[in-house]
This record gives sequence, structure tokens and C-alpha cells, in this order.
Amino acid sequence: MPTRRLAAATLGVALTAVLALAGCGTGKNAVDQTAGGENRYVPGDGKIVQYEPGKRPAAPDMRGELLDGGSYDLAGHKGEVVVVNFWASWCAPCRAEAKDLESVYQATKPDKVSFVGVNIRDDRDKAKAFVRGRSTYPSLFDPAGRYSLAFTGVSIGTPCTLVIDRDGRIAAAFNKAVLSDELQPVVGRVAGENR
Repeated sequence: MPTRRLAAATLGVALTAVLALAGCGTGKNAVDQTAGGENRYVPGDGKIVQYEPGKRPAAPDMRGELLDGGSYDLAGHKGEVVVVNFWASWCAPCRAEAKDLESVYQATKPDKVSFVGVNIRDDRDKAKAFVRGRSTYPSLFDPAGRYSLAFTGVSIGTPCTLVIDRDGRIAAAFNKAVLSDELQPVVGRVAGENR
């Protein structure tokens, strides 16, 4: 009987660890899922990381269904700088940064820069309501958070913004709510490379 209790306790601890990791993606404290199944914002590490051109990790394949229908494939944007923003409707800092992201999107379009959002761990209707009037660039719908898991070696919180260079490599990661005066100079610098 004690052996069965020990095995059950060990299994319970292992299952709790797996569920905790699944709720956080690869980012530190990215998402806290409560017992009621709701998502709750827990801040990321707040770091801004910029990679030197020779030391940039490759961005993974990212293709799937857009929030409003249609499809997206990151590989189809090779030769462009792509800004990827991980967000959710339940994330207050995501609301705070939305205007800044849209501002940089509009300002950098002429430089062959595109933006894509990644809506994670969310309800489609709530996500659609969130973007209405906030952003004009597309967003992938990722209720399982699988895209954040694909970015190995990069901490992905909620929110998180990545700048991917024209060769499909991660040039910068903002693991926090981003401001336009932080993001635009980085995007401009990366857009000016290899021209």
C-alpha cells in the first residue's frame, strides 16, 4: 500500500510540473492558468535582447490560421524584416502597447517591414474584439500557445515582441510591453542591414 501512495504522489508532482510548464510556454512566468481554466497575466522577465548579426538564432517555421480567417506563412516573408508580437486579450500590458506597435507598423511599412501578431491562449471572439480599432496588421490564432514553444533559446512572455531580420533570424527580443521609441530604432537598424 505505501508503494502505491508513493507512486501516486510522484505521478501527481510530475503532472503538476508538466502542467505548469505548459501554462508558461518558454517564457518565464508568461501565463498563469488558474484552476478555473482562466488565463492571468504574470510579467515576463522585462529584458530586451539584441543579437549581433553573426550570432542570431534562426526563427522557426510559423504558419497557420489567421484570427480573421486566411493563412499566414513566415517563410513567405523572407527578404523582409518581420516584427512578431505575442499578445492576448486578457493581458493588460498588451492593451498598453497596442498603440505603439501600430504606430511603428505604419511608420516602417515603406522599408519592407511587416508585422504579425500571435494571439495566444485566448478565445477567438475576445481576440477579435481586442484588435478592432487597435491594429491593422494580421494575427495568427494560437489558442494552444504552440508558436511560443517553437522559439527555442528565446524567452517568450506575454507580451513579447521579436524582430526577425531579412534572413529569417531573430535580431531582437523585447520580453515586455514595448514602446515605439524602443522598437522603432531597432526595426530601422535591422531594416537598414543588407540593403
